[in-house]
Amino acid sequence: MPFINSKISTSVSAEQEQALKTRLGQAISIVPGKSENWLMLGFEPNYNLYFRGDNSEPLAMVDVSVFGDEDAAAFSALTAEICKIFDEVMGIAPDHVYVKYQTVKYWGWNSDNI
Repeated sequence: MPFINSKISTSVSAEQEQALKTRLGQAISIVPGKSENWLMLGFEPNYNLYFRGDNSEPLAMVDVSVFGDEDAAAFSALTAEICKIFDEVMGIAPDHVYVKYQTVKYWGWNSDNI
């Protein structure tokens, strides 16, 4: 039950959003036991982001929440893929993308906690 929320400093076209959705859906399988079947995505375009006190270049802050335990190697590989996706789809340089991970012990869905 992963959730990926992306705050993006630029506008996002319908085509770009579709590409991000598709590619992030594929990328989540890097984390063992995770798939697009349970993935929820959120996009916040035109978000006011500053990096090093500057906002003249495109930026992204990507929050990845995952139900279960940490997997440092998988998270590292997913970070590389997320940076690649945002570079290729949005033109955001990998050194202008932050990726934050949070593992969640309790996850509510369908009127109950898993």
